[in-house]
Amino acid sequence: MLNMMIVDDEKLLTDSLKMDIDWESLGIGTVFTAYNSRQAKEVFKQERVDLILCDIEMPQESGLELLAWVRTNYPQTESVFMTCHAEFKLAQRALQLGSFDYLLKPIPDDELREVIGNVVEKIMKDQEVQQYSRIGQFWARHQPLLAERLWLDIINLTIASQPDHIQKAAEERNIPFDPRMRLLPVLISVQRYHKPFSPRDEKIIEYALINSGEEILQIHGNGLLFGLTEGKLLALVPFEREVESHQKSLRSRSEEFIASCTAWFYCDVSIYIGNAVYGHEVREMVGQLVQWDKGNVSFTNKVFVWGSKQPVQDAIKIPDMNAWSIMLKEGQGNQVVMEAEDVLKSWIGNEGTGAETLYRFHHNFLQMIFYVLKLKGIEAHLLFEDEASERLYHRAARSVPDMILWVRHTVSKSMESMGDLQQTDSMIDKVERFIQERIQLEDLTRETVAKHVFLNPDYLDRLFKKVAGTSVTEYIVRKRLLLAQDLLLKTNLSIGSIAAQTGYSNFAHFSRRFKKQFGMSPADYRKQAANSPFSEKSI
Repeated sequence: MLNMMIVDDEKLLTDSLKMDIDWESLGIGTVFTAYNSRQAKEVFKQERVDLILCDIEMPQESGLELLAWVRTNYPQTESVFMTCHAEFKLAQRALQLGSFDYLLKPIPDDELREVIGNVVEKIMKDQEVQQYSRIGQFWARHQPLLAERLWLDIINLTIASQPDHIQKAAEERNIPFDPRMRLLPVLISVQRYHKPFSPRDEKIIEYALINSGEEILQIHGNGLLFGLTEGKLLALVPFEREVESHQKSLRSRSEEFIASCTAWFYCDVSIYIGNAVYGHEVREMVGQLVQWDKGNVSFTNKVFVWGSKQPVQDAIKIPDMNAWSIMLKEGQGNQVVMEAEDVLKSWIGNEGTGAETLYRFHHNFLQMIFYVLKLKGIEAHLLFEDEASERLYHRAARSVPDMILWVRHTVSKSMESMGDLQQTDSMIDKVERFIQERIQLEDLTRETVAKHVFLNPDYLDRLFKKVAGTSVTEYIVRKRLLLAQDLLLKTNLSIGSIAAQTGYSNFAHFSRRFKKQFGMSPADYRKQAANSPFSEKSI
């Protein structure tokens, strides 16, 4: 019989779960309870716990944090999460593919019995497995986080890639390591998600990917699978068989894993199966797999095996974009996008398409966009400094699909800006409204106004003067003094306060401006206006 612990800060729910379910019929002999992570850790120190049923949202320390502690100290314990948040429905399904489940409160009794029964069955089967690799089993079962940290330190050069250095570091961390052991590195690259996820959701999905990968790739209990960098997972599998045989079986399982990622995790994944290496050679092999992934810009949802690795020739010809620049100037942005997409889509699945090809396309297309916008007087670097544009720009050269998304966004934003420019009255209204809203700010200048509408300052001045009859700087001064005049007439504010309210931090400068315009100081103007309100002088 197994031991289980229920961890939830809702005492009534915890006690009810313990009493209402016939746990013995499910193979559970003893049920412990805890109302926070601290109490749960005390139980672990005193009793054997095979399974925890844990709420994810708890004060002081969440269920995820508790699980991290359990994985480090009691990796043999299985876990099932509970939560009230329905937005994690995707994670619920994702985590079902791993070594634990994820349930939404309130939990129907029959669903809870089914899940616990499945976990108990899994625990019992795991306890029967006798053929794990000795070292791989230790890594996966007893100290996975410490083993992961060891290999990350080796890959990141915190530990030198030399057998004696690795042996010493492993001994200091009480991790078994045999320099004669060979490992098969497998890089899993999440190329893109098909829908937006919050950072919190992405962490849960990544954890689910690891659990699913351990099961489908059959790494669970014999090796490690952990996060390498953002969007990349790394598996290290000890083995004794022939390399080609192991690679072949991994390839088949990798294709199954990719299919599950597409179906349940809404993401595109490519997997790179490396060559067999000794521990001190892992860093170099992982680096080559990462570079292989970086150079893969035309394939998605594909398994690559080291023996089949072929150098990319980058034999694709970049199209001449002169015609596109003319079309863009003439307002035919949709046609530019269509033709660019046709070119890019022809590169998908083409062995001759490499990272260098995509980089050159990116560079040339960007130059073409900047050239056209400059002709229109639009400051392109200001137009594309928003977060969405920055994100798409940095992802564009990763793959052909990412480049297509960037082309669509860039052309659309350019056409929108050029369309606003053609509607001069609308542009002037936007400028005047911006000035009116910020007239009290000292840093309101021609340059800040031009930046707001993505135009070159000189070009904006010419455009504004043509319609308003004055430069942007003169217009700002005029509006400031009109406001000062109004405040002098209608309020009892001090002249220093009025200067500040109209964007002047220097009182003397304000007085000189005012006197130049009205022929008298602000104080004299207020006195004269008080004696003769109808003597008000306008600008």
